[in-house]
Amino acid sequence: MAQFMDVHRGMQGITADQLMEAHQADLAIEKDERVHFEHAWADPESGLVYCLSEAPSAEAVQRVHERAGHKADEIHAVPLSV
Repeated sequence: MAQFMDVHRGMQGITADQLMEAHQADLAIEKDERVHFEHAWADPESGLVYCLSEAPSAEAVQRVHERAGHKADEIHAVPLSV
């Protein structure tokens, strides 16, 4: 499986509780698409949220996010890491 980093925009003012709630919504349904969301980060000031996942495809990641109610604006494959 590949790793993906996705970006959500327009989430200015997001709180830690809201980030956790969104992450939990993904975790609750991720197995349906064989996706595993590993971590999420947020910058409340800029409104950017980033999620790192392992998945069979970017489309599978997007399907989970859409069903959870927060479609990603961008999804990038992460073929290399150190």
